[in-house]
Amino acid sequence: MNHFELRDGELACEAVPLVRIAEAVGTPVYVYSTATLERHFTVFRDAVRGLGRPEPLIAYAVKANSNLSVLKVLGDLGAGADTVSEGEIRRAIAAGIAPERIIFSGVGKLEHEIEFALKSGVSEINIESEPELDLVARTAERLGTRATVALRINPDVSAGANDKISTGKASSKFGIAMVEAERVYARASNNAHLRVAGVACHIGSQIGDLASIEEEAVKMRGLVERLRGEGLIVERLDLGGGLGVPYFNQPEPPGPDRYAAVLARVLDGLDISLSFEPGRVIAANAGVLLSRVTHVNIRPDGRRFLVLDAAMNDLIRPAMYEAFHDIRPVRAPAADAALEPYDVVGPVCETGDTFARDRSLPPLAAGDLVAFMSAGAYGAVMASEYNSRPLVPEVLVHGDQFAVVRPRPTYDQMLAAEPLAPWL
Repeated sequence: MNHFELRDGELACEAVPLVRIAEAVGTPVYVYSTATLERHFTVFRDAVRGLGRPEPLIAYAVKANSNLSVLKVLGDLGAGADTVSEGEIRRAIAAGIAPERIIFSGVGKLEHEIEFALKSGVSEINIESEPELDLVARTAERLGTRATVALRINPDVSAGANDKISTGKASSKFGIAMVEAERVYARASNNAHLRVAGVACHIGSQIGDLASIEEEAVKMRGLVERLRGEGLIVERLDLGGGLGVPYFNQPEPPGPDRYAAVLARVLDGLDISLSFEPGRVIAANAGVLLSRVTHVNIRPDGRRFLVLDAAMNDLIRPAMYEAFHDIRPVRAPAADAALEPYDVVGPVCETGDTFARDRSLPPLAAGDLVAFMSAGAYGAVMASEYNSRPLVPEVLVHGDQFAVVRPRPTYDQMLAAEPLAPWL
């Protein structure tokens, strides 16, 4: 469920008409629903809370949507944070998430980032390779501390809707190979500067079937049992995230309840502390990208180009992943309005700046507003200033209130960030 619905013939976010936000903030603009964020987190938490011991840590994947207000909403509900950079750790802490609820993941951590994580007191560092293991140990030794770590394992499980977001196959860059896991775990456990708490894995994003989830859990349970059989301590199992979301007009993926039921069956009796790293499933359908039609370009062959003020630098998922986003007129069309095929494009000077081809939509004209649905995850966080276009602003709605939680920069602010070389 999301809280973007028609009210008096206009699309609204909770009790705020999107037209009102467009008039106040301009377009393009991201709009997030507090109620949807809260509901999605609560549904996930309630589904998995009976698994493991004690109650699982739900470390929201900051990379999905790192806006401070979004993090604050989730942190106030008890969410931790899965982070992949020093910047994301700093964001989570700034939003009020306690360091002991923060996990530091990522395949190429730098020494200064590891140092910051250790000084901050994060819950664990997920180690992705032996070179990284050595770096974390050396950094901890230099600081005179002991680093709590988990080993991220690559279980060689194919998952995710696109190869670019499938992270658990043997050919991907992530994690320690399963065949090396026991040796590396034992080696880490014998290092005086490391406290090895457990193992972690993450096999992909937008996972739409439970078979890969089950295969991942079976393999990781087997690893835990083998490690314990060798006398090694394994207290934690981090199962990552990746559960798919219902992008509108797309097949419905399994929900958190079915996901939790599979894990309950596979992990029954394991007696271990669990953590999860959901991101997309929390944030995607909690946000839309609101855009305005610039004009409609009708070619002699009849092809219609719906040119918007939003572009690939605002929402790159269609260009990068060929991702589908439902596109809805903000004002409801007449009941008898005939659908027409449009190529929906932006103003960036790239053919790839195309959101959809031959998308059936009601008649639209210059000035009309449209909303890209399911844009709350991997939208604003992946935006850029390509073509010197200002970063898209972000708005958070709560009931009948809304606030700009990241303003659109001015051109003067953009230029001021680039001082000329002193010899020029």
